[in-house]
Amino acid sequence: MEILLPVVAIGGMGLIFGALLAVAAKVFAVEKDERIPQITEVLPGANCGGCGYAGCSAYAEAICSGEAAANCCPVGGNEAAVKIAQIMGVEVQTTEKMTAFVMCAGTSDAAENRYINEGNIDCHTAHRLGGGMKACSFGCLGFGSCVAKCRFDAISIVNGVAVVDSEKCTNCGACIAECPRNVIKSIPYSARADVACASKAHGKETRAVCSVGCIGCGICAKNCESGAITVKDNLASIDAEKCIGCGACVEKCPRNAIIIFKEPEIQVARKAVRG
Repeated sequence: MEILLPVVAIGGMGLIFGALLAVAAKVFAVEKDERIPQITEVLPGANCGGCGYAGCSAYAEAICSGEAAANCCPVGGNEAAVKIAQIMGVEVQTTEKMTAFVMCAGTSDAAENRYINEGNIDCHTAHRLGGGMKACSFGCLGFGSCVAKCRFDAISIVNGVAVVDSEKCTNCGACIAECPRNVIKSIPYSARADVACASKAHGKETRAVCSVGCIGCGICAKNCESGAITVKDNLASIDAEKCIGCGACVEKCPRNAIIIFKEPEIQVARKAVRG
């Protein structure tokens, strides 16, 4: 009896506490929105952060709470957005596919170097070493920090410059955020032409360090029939919505700083210019 009574007492207390915990679990339970797992299943599971949230699950929760729209996933694109909208019972505005673009054509053959680097370093380290070995302070450093961040094998280093494969690119923004020189931007997948340069230096300075850098001469703008090109801060820029892809700017540019995207040979054109 001396052993049995304590055992019975402890067992009884265990049953009471267990019942109390079961009741508390039901009373204080936080109801999970059943749409969250449905949306998470639709999302690609890349967890790239391109939507602005920590991962696909966090994005799904944000959609259900009304904090995020259904079309913020760059990887899933319009297909995922439509499915999410159906789950949420709302209408969704589809968006144009975007892709990353490297604003630099200053390959190893075209751009001057201030010093020789033989170490195994990344772009951030190179940028801290006096701004990098390239004499152009706006050019791609070519050490592949963007490549390391890309989860979709959409970017590579070709002849000292990063090149984006728009067929693989999901426009997640990882390479854009990673580049210490800010030479990567998003452009419409359907863009017909763009300026492969980010230099805002005066023409004389650009000529001295790169044979294909934009010097802001304005010849491209003067010859653009659609008015798609403007020059600001010594750098030409192209409005993708106005550009008709006639190629006049490419033909007239004395620096070969403009790339024309010829579909379906779009990737061939992009890589050929970078040599």
